[in-house]
Amino acid sequence: MTSEPDAPAGRRGTPAAPRATVDPAENTPPRTWVVAVVAVAAGVLLGLLDLLAQVTLPYPWADLANSPAVWAAAAFAVGAWARRGLVGVCVAAVVLLVLAVETYYAAAVVFRHDDAASLYNQVAWMWIGFGVVAGVVFGVAGVWYRGPDRWRADIGLAALGGVFVAEAAKDARAGTFGLPTVLILTVIALLVPIALGRSARHRLESLALVVPLALLGAVAYIVVM
Repeated sequence: MTSEPDAPAGRRGTPAAPRATVDPAENTPPRTWVVAVVAVAAGVLLGLLDLLAQVTLPYPWADLANSPAVWAAAAFAVGAWARRGLVGVCVAAVVLLVLAVETYYAAAVVFRHDDAASLYNQVAWMWIGFGVVAGVVFGVAGVWYRGPDRWRADIGLAALGGVFVAEAAKDARAGTFGLPTVLILTVIALLVPIALGRSARHRLESLALVVPLALLGAVAYIVVM
């Protein structure tokens, strides 16, 4: 006489353990209109806060408010948060930085009585151009950082750290800022992979890539400025 096979878990006295579930909302990118609203609001806020920080913070922290690397970090944050198609992310990051530039100059006109021509003069157009380039580059870097591809994630995070090193090198060479600001930028560059890396390997590989990407950024600074 053959015995019956064991009943599967759940039919006997002890119920089967429930499977772990993942809330799909946690991995769902924000809607396009939400990304657009956030990009516009963040651009206006960044421009206002930049001017406010420059006139209220003590040295050397006020220098950081005028740091292009900090603005690049804003574009990176949009890309890392939005996690959408590269075109949409680039548009959002560019809108953020261009609005930040114009908001900064508009606030300077209103609160510091600067010439209204600063909104559209050659310097403003130069920074708008930088905003377009930085929005594309660091918006993509933010998407890569959050993506599943290992090396793109490394490059995306290293690009964020590298832009701080590149600016520190540029400032040290040109004497734009003092030594304390250069040191702060360098420390931030080293902390970025350590703080934002998703694993030990991600941190180490990103740290290793910071220097070569910083060299590229430093060359770009020298060429265009």
